[in-house]
Amino acid sequence: MLTTSKIAFVATQEYHVPIEAHPQREPRAGVRPRKRRPLRGRQSIEEAELYVNRGWLGLGAAAAVVGLAGLGMFGWPVAAAGGALSAATLGHMAFGEPSRPILERVTLHLPDLPPQLEGLRIGQLSDSHLGFRYSEANLAWGVAQMQRERPDLVVITGDLVTHHWAIPDVPRLLRGLQAPLGVYAVPGNHDHWEGLADLRGALTLANIPLLLNEHRRLSWNGGDLWLAGIDDVWDGRPSLRRALRGVPAGGFTLLLSHAPDIADSAAHLGVNVQLSGHTHGGHLRLPLLGPFTLPRYGKRYVIGTYQVGAMTLYVSRGLGGAPLRLLCPPEATIFTLRRS
Repeated sequence: MLTTSKIAFVATQEYHVPIEAHPQREPRAGVRPRKRRPLRGRQSIEEAELYVNRGWLGLGAAAAVVGLAGLGMFGWPVAAAGGALSAATLGHMAFGEPSRPILERVTLHLPDLPPQLEGLRIGQLSDSHLGFRYSEANLAWGVAQMQRERPDLVVITGDLVTHHWAIPDVPRLLRGLQAPLGVYAVPGNHDHWEGLADLRGALTLANIPLLLNEHRRLSWNGGDLWLAGIDDVWDGRPSLRRALRGVPAGGFTLLLSHAPDIADSAAHLGVNVQLSGHTHGGHLRLPLLGPFTLPRYGKRYVIGTYQVGAMTLYVSRGLGGAPLRLLCPPEATIFTLRRS
């Protein structure tokens, strides 16, 4: 999700990710640069890769001032107590919360849901980031939840790996993942950076199709669900129009997109539901302040359920990522679709 080569403070202006995008990224050492292509779409891609919430910086400065004042007024016992509290909090952030994923059960109330799809259950796994601490255990836990819950469809919304050496573990960890309507995945930015061709091969060994600007027609209880998936917005070649080409007008469409901020474009094209990840919920969250950092293409829609025009969007906190979390535990998700 996060890189630190470029940092910007959180801005307030709104933006839209293009329907068709060819993002640009500086090549890694030893990798031949790609030919740069012009962007196509309604607006240009933003440049900053990581956004930092100024409120957190202000909180840190205030805490330092209070600590120094307390030391001057009350001496070392108060300073020691504050240090112990800080150590306990850091321990929870680094060793407690990141290793304790929870299963979220979310009911999506959808006025356009075909009657035949009433009660359809979908499982979502996202952002396992294999290669980080806790990532393998959390993904194994997530697969076990899907096996126990037995949803009708399972989707994986990107960033399976953080390190290339973890790709061979993918078939073993996902081997038991199955559902009546199938298991489908889309790539994330890290999947591209670590080797999308190798990851696609690993997913093939696990019998999981990787949807790259394409869709599948799924039939359930006499009704049709059009499942579409797009390439990663950050470093792939996403095309919503190609993914939706052939979906009939009025067909109930579920879109898988690793990055959530393409939601405005998806709603504009008539998508009914979008499932995303990418943000990890910001990793560190506090009431009123919100998340500490946000990645590119995950600034506008950060966590949980949103209504974007007529479309419903859900952004998962993911299973992995950097092992540092506060009030933002890892998650696997079970959705139940209901007509409202």
